[in-house]
Amino acid sequence: MSTKEKTQEDVSVAEKESNQNEIVLYNDDVNTFDHVINSLIFACEHTPEQAEQCSIIVHYKGKCTVKTGEFEELKPRCSMLLEAGLSAEII
Repeated sequence: MSTKEKTQEDVSVAEKESNQNEIVLYNDDVNTFDHVINSLIFACEHTPEQAEQCSIIVHYKGKCTVKTGEFEELKPRCSMLLEAGLSAEII
């Protein structure tokens, strides 16, 4: 592969990644770890381990990216988190 082809490939990958949005989950003083974990498993299709890790990060850091993808894919997932009483947004 030439340098020019490699550069074009890198630009294509960067363009695809720039179309990605993230669901960011924020800490609150209301919801239990179990509720957050179960909500992430349900809404974001996390494994129990992923959901637990995200809940710990949110607790100690104040926020965590819990899902990355295209906006249209993330919108219903974020709505499920909000309906579960969690604080989340798509960025």
